[in-house]
Amino acid sequence: MKLRFFSYLDFLLLFSVLFLTTIGVFFIYSSGINSAGVSVSNEYIKQSFFASIGLILMILMILIDYKKLRQLSPHFFIVLILLLIYTRLFGKTANGAKSWIGIGDFGIQPSEFGKIVYILFFAWFLDRYKKMDPKRRFGLSLFILLLPMGLILIQPDLGTASVYVPIFLAMCFVSEIPVRYILFVLALGVLTVVITVLPIWESDIYRKPLPFFAIFSNQSLKITLILIFAFVSVISLIGYIFFKHSYLYWTAYSFLIFTFSFLCSIAFSKVLKPYQISRLIIFLNPNIDPLGSGWNIIQSKIAIGAGGIFGQGFLKGTQSHYRFLPQQSTDFIFSIFSEEMGFLGGCVVFLLFIIIFARALNIGFSSKNTYGYYVAVGIAAMFFYHFIVNVGMVAGIMPITGIPLFFMSYGGSSLWTAMISIGILMSINMRKIEY
Repeated sequence: MKLRFFSYLDFLLLFSVLFLTTIGVFFIYSSGINSAGVSVSNEYIKQSFFASIGLILMILMILIDYKKLRQLSPHFFIVLILLLIYTRLFGKTANGAKSWIGIGDFGIQPSEFGKIVYILFFAWFLDRYKKMDPKRRFGLSLFILLLPMGLILIQPDLGTASVYVPIFLAMCFVSEIPVRYILFVLALGVLTVVITVLPIWESDIYRKPLPFFAIFSNQSLKITLILIFAFVSVISLIGYIFFKHSYLYWTAYSFLIFTFSFLCSIAFSKVLKPYQISRLIIFLNPNIDPLGSGWNIIQSKIAIGAGGIFGQGFLKGTQSHYRFLPQQSTDFIFSIFSEEMGFLGGCVVFLLFIIIFARALNIGFSSKNTYGYYVAVGIAAMFFYHFIVNVGMVAGIMPITGIPLFFMSYGGSSLWTAMISIGILMSINMRKIEY
């Protein structure tokens, strides 16, 4: 067992993870230093503890045969749904979302662990029912996505809920679900977001009334359009069933996207708070609300720009130490790192994450087991989305969604989720010759 453990241990992946985690602890420490050079936070001590527990969890996942997780994944998924319901009813509120459960100061975020549970269960479903009729398989896949995602949205936690979508799309793609079904979900998601934010864009950014935009803000007009789109969809579907003309199929396909997009936009506007919707577009022009919604992006861009090529030096940044950056140990940890380590330091972090993506995909592609392949691709999609959205957010080119940067951002739930995921990847890699 010892020989197998070390022979199939991915040392490049392990080095990247440990290096990023170490960087995270150091810069969480830096985020707690004030302008007088005094440490005013013990978060770096907590993060060190979280990292130690995370390392143990990762080793345990390596030692456990991942096919045992396959057998248990339906039970894990049921527990996840129950925890999400409990969290919504009795959880603690943080940053406007009721997403935490725990005792006293100790708490966990079930939706974070839910990502890996969702990957394990969805991979089980795709693998077990690979010969199912494609339409039915896709419909059930969509239900498996919407169940946990909907419970997270009503917390409301848009950022965490959004992570489930790229995982779903990537795993559907590699499981040979027809591309037209995947594009349906992608188009539906994009159009829903656009319809939801257009009224805010008109009032806060464009600041001029556009008559046509009334269909996006007037509920009566929205409902009327939904009924019209639904009617056209049904008539087209009936026509396609009887006459088998392809244009009728694609007409129904297109109008169904519009029907569900408007329906979802109404639901989003009821569930999400105005400031959460505003965050989705404020990056387009943060100066319209420089002391409110735009503050985070403006200060983050200043910090990154101040770093230059080589950075200000460790503990020598000003944006964090003068407390200009909000949530600087969590969502905006990369801003602090870039200010103190500069562009070159940022390139190192980029390289380490690229190694993680590449190794995750390589492990998936080389796995002789379909379940392991699906799990690895899902984990790779999760890591990729977290990285792209967080770095894009702090650079001011993507919406602020509150998604942490794995391994570097402060927080036990996100770090343990990432470490468990790495352990599962290595478990798949270690046992790939068994299949």
